[in-house]
Amino acid sequence: MLLALLMLAIALGVLRALKQRQARGAAASAAAQATQQAPVYQLSDQDLAVVQRLDLAQTVAVSGSLKALHTAVIKAKVAGELQGLTKREGESVRAGEVVARIDSTEAQARVRQAEQQAKAAQAQVLIARRAQENNRSLVQQGFISSTALETSTNNLAAAEANHQAAVAALDIVRKTLGDTALRSPLSGWVSARLVQNGERVPVDGRVLEVVDLSGFELEAALAPADAVAVVAGQTGRLRIEGMAAPVEVAVARVNPSVQAGSRSVLVYLTVPSAVGMRQGLFAQGKILTGRLNAPAVPLSAVRNDKPQPYVQTVQGGKIAHVPVTLGRQGWLDGEPMLVLDDVGTIPVGTSVLRVQAGLIREGTQVQLTAPPATPTARPKSLPN
Repeated sequence: MLLALLMLAIALGVLRALKQRQARGAAASAAAQATQQAPVYQLSDQDLAVVQRLDLAQTVAVSGSLKALHTAVIKAKVAGELQGLTKREGESVRAGEVVARIDSTEAQARVRQAEQQAKAAQAQVLIARRAQENNRSLVQQGFISSTALETSTNNLAAAEANHQAAVAALDIVRKTLGDTALRSPLSGWVSARLVQNGERVPVDGRVLEVVDLSGFELEAALAPADAVAVVAGQTGRLRIEGMAAPVEVAVARVNPSVQAGSRSVLVYLTVPSAVGMRQGLFAQGKILTGRLNAPAVPLSAVRNDKPQPYVQTVQGGKIAHVPVTLGRQGWLDGEPMLVLDDVGTIPVGTSVLRVQAGLIREGTQVQLTAPPATPTARPKSLPN
C-alpha cells in the first residue's frame, strides 16, 4: 500500500508538471502572436485636427518697458545752498509749484545794486535832457553855436543808452532772483530725490525727478523683416507685469531709421493709463498687422525630432509623417497656427495629430473613436 501511494503521488506530480508546461507554452505562443500583430491605437477627437482654410490674424510680437509720456528733471538754474526741499519719492506735485529754493541773499543784493544803478542812469538822462533843451533855446537866440547843441544831443543819447543798459542788467538780476525758486514744470509724482537740504548745488544740478502717470509709451525694437508690416494706427494688446487684464494699445509712430548697433527698428506704442501702472514695468504682447485666409494646422502639432519638421497625419487608417516648412504663421482664438503653403502635400480635409497625442511610429494603424473636431471660430480680436 505504501508503494502504491508513493507511485500515485509521483504520477500526480508528473501530471501537474505537464499541465503547467502546457500552460506556459500556450502563453508564450499567445505572446508571440501578439507581438506579430501590429497594435491599433485609439484616437479621440481631442487628439486630431483637420486641415482647412481658416481666417487667421497675423501679428508681430513686441516687448519692452513702459515709459511715461511726460517726465521732467527739476534742476538748479543758479548755484547756491538748497533750502526748503520737503518733497520725497511718491509725493505729488502741481505744475508751477515751488518745491525748493536756492539761498537768495546774494541775488537780492545784486537786484538792489542794479536798481540803484538804473536810478543813477535815469538821473543822468534827466540832466542830459535838460542841458539839451537849454542849449536848443540858446542856439535859437544865437548865444552858442550849433556844435554845442550837437554835443548835448549826443550826451543825451549816451545817457539814455546807459539807462537802457542799466534796466537790462536789472532785468537779468531779477530773473536770477526768480530762478532761485525751483518750480515743477508739470503735475505728477516725485520719482527721485537727488539732493538734501543744506547741500550746495551747481548750475544744472539735478534736484528732483517728476513723472506724469496720465499716459505711457512702449518703445519696442523689431527686426527689419517684422517691422515692414507695422504702420501707425495699427492696434495691439499688451500684458503688463502685475496687471491681470491685458491693455489695448495702438502704434503711434515708427522710427524711419535702423539702429546702428542692433540693426533693429524702433516702434512706439501708445499705452493708456490704468490703475497700478508705473514707469519701468515690463510689457509684452502682439500687434495686429493683418489677416489672411489659408489652410493651416496648429503650430503645436509640428514635431522637430527629425532633421526636417513634420506633422503626423492619418492616411488610410495609418500614421504618416509628412514634412512641412515653417513659414507664415497666424493666430486663431489665441492658438498659433502654421500656414500650409504647399497644400499638395497635405490637402484640405487631412486629419493631423495634435501635440497631446504624442509620438506614434509611422505606419502604425489607428482607429478613430469619433470624427475630429474642425475649428470654425473666426478671430475677432488679438490673441491674449
